[in-house]
Amino acid sequence: MRIFCLSLLVGIFTSLSGHADEVRPNVLFLICDDLNCDLGSYDHPLVKTPNLDRLAAQGVQFDNAHCQFALCGPSRASFMTGLYPDQTLIQTNSVYLRDTLPNVISLPQHFRDAGYFATRIGKLYHYGVPRHIGNGGHDDPYSWDHTINPIGLDKLDEDKIFTLKPGTYGATLSWWAAPGTDHDQTDGMIADEAIERLQWHAKRKDSFFLAVGLFRPHTPYVAPKKYFDLYPLDEIKLPEIPENYLDSIPEQARRTIVVRAEEKNMTDEQRKQVLQAYYASISFADAQLGRVLDSLKTEGLDENTIVLFTSDHGYHMGEHGQFQKLTLFENATRVPLIIRSPGQKLVGNRTNAPAEMTDFYPTLAELAGLPIPDHCSGVSLVPALNDPDARPREDALSQLTLRTKGYSIKTERYRLTEWEGEDGGVERELYDHESDLAEMNNLAGRPELEGLEATLSLRLHERIGAAQVVPEGLQQVTDFKEHRVPNFDYERKKKLGKIE
Repeated sequence: MRIFCLSLLVGIFTSLSGHADEVRPNVLFLICDDLNCDLGSYDHPLVKTPNLDRLAAQGVQFDNAHCQFALCGPSRASFMTGLYPDQTLIQTNSVYLRDTLPNVISLPQHFRDAGYFATRIGKLYHYGVPRHIGNGGHDDPYSWDHTINPIGLDKLDEDKIFTLKPGTYGATLSWWAAPGTDHDQTDGMIADEAIERLQWHAKRKDSFFLAVGLFRPHTPYVAPKKYFDLYPLDEIKLPEIPENYLDSIPEQARRTIVVRAEEKNMTDEQRKQVLQAYYASISFADAQLGRVLDSLKTEGLDENTIVLFTSDHGYHMGEHGQFQKLTLFENATRVPLIIRSPGQKLVGNRTNAPAEMTDFYPTLAELAGLPIPDHCSGVSLVPALNDPDARPREDALSQLTLRTKGYSIKTERYRLTEWEGEDGGVERELYDHESDLAEMNNLAGRPELEGLEATLSLRLHERIGAAQVVPEGLQQVTDFKEHRVPNFDYERKKKLGKIE
């Protein structure tokens, strides 16, 4: 019934406005993996990202955008459906989209149903990295007309990568200043494929939804050596953590700061090497995105293509004593978000309007003139593309319900996080970003802020309640089973002679 209604609406829209392929803008959805806001356009003093800086100057940059779950699988399922993790029921990396939501219409599926040709190149839904590079990972076949899975030397020669824990890469700090060119790496190949796809669409003159998912800067941090050379170790500064800092935050928040065994004995020199490799991977990814954006212009498609750039969640690089993700601090929830759309009134604008990744679906649908499905829980950010004072939502909601159970809201100024204590009580964190961008000074419990804390808490629980409502017509499977991740590497390595 849902698909029939959508087809009817698309037919009505087409009859009113002419041939859909001629009037609707295309969509170029660009996403990096495990990228925080260490970008030039976000005022990082060292990281070089000229191509994303250029895109930001042509569109609108959201400085206060947040993921709904700081882990790849749950976050990607959330923004690809416009639903919250308590609605998708996907809160680990081992659950496939259709396990819990068999009849949901995903974002690219919505465009497919409207006559767009939807292509995925690289990682859009969850992949184990580097395990799944070169295959479909946890992909959703209903979302795409065509999929492309390149595999480069960062995967084929992974035994050359330095890692703090021998034999492991994806969840372990690992890096390699690789020989060769950009085209030897998986992300370079992804850019090559995207350029070919843009050339193909330019000849066909059809409407497309092209999703380009890079694997960097996800660990292992692999990039050609020239990108490492951009960041001399003596220019890299390590995050500072106040003495006795952990005593100032709740026990449940402390549990999210996981210092792995192999990280405990890292020297400052190694920590700088980690940051160097992460920054190098960002600049490498920026170069690949620049090639895709240049091709969009060369093929004459840029004036009728919506471009959305983002990451799946934020990332710690030593802040709060944490590396990687899985916290409810700003480092883990905040994502880069840049949108450039044909006809938008604002160009080169930065907005502090709160935004969520659930908002991608309704925003792209509205920009393309498509109906916004009833199941979408996000809001359209289109007003913020045309009015610098627009605030489509008043706050952003994030959650972490894996090892611990916590929810957090971020307004324009404040962050309030509540954790469920072991005794059934509530533990809180309150941060004022006007004076504490690093979130090092927990203000929860201060008498002079009692009213503010209570108001934010009421708002947080209002948001949590709404994010747990199952939209009408959405089939939600609660007795699903998580998948064991198969070892795709074994047979491939055996064929390559790397396993006896």
